[in-house]
Amino acid sequence: MWWRLARSKFDKQKGEKNKRAMKKIVESGEIPGIIAYAGREPVAWCSIGPRENFPTLERSRILKQVDDQPVWSVVCFFIAKPFRQKGVSSKLLEAAVKHARKHGAKIVEGYPISPKKSHMPDAFAWTGLAAAFSKAGFEEVARRSETRPIMRCFLRK
Repeated sequence: MWWRLARSKFDKQKGEKNKRAMKKIVESGEIPGIIAYAGREPVAWCSIGPRENFPTLERSRILKQVDDQPVWSVVCFFIAKPFRQKGVSSKLLEAAVKHARKHGAKIVEGYPISPKKSHMPDAFAWTGLAAAFSKAGFEEVARRSETRPIMRCFLRK
């Protein structure tokens, strides 16, 4: 819900209220992301949708729109600890791109971290890693911060 709400509203709704707000989105029929399973157990999540669903992006001086092209945005990942560093984020990204294409997207955009050091705490990788986006066919189109590129995957028919 972080990307979908004004910060003040997100903070006021922390916890259960944000969970209920996400449940309401799902119940409306909108698909707010992709879930990865190990067997029947959900182990990871990737949030994706049309950029206009994530107004916090536009309030960011670093992540504001690059141009007027309509894009779908991959804004965050959650991967359970036992499944980290096993390629799950790449699979989620692949599924997110496929989902966006199925729904008419021509461009998928991401806002990963490009760490200065080879290792960083997991808590800082929640928007994904630039290396995973590159591997999935994304290319850097803007960089307004040393560690935060804006990357795009241009979808062909």
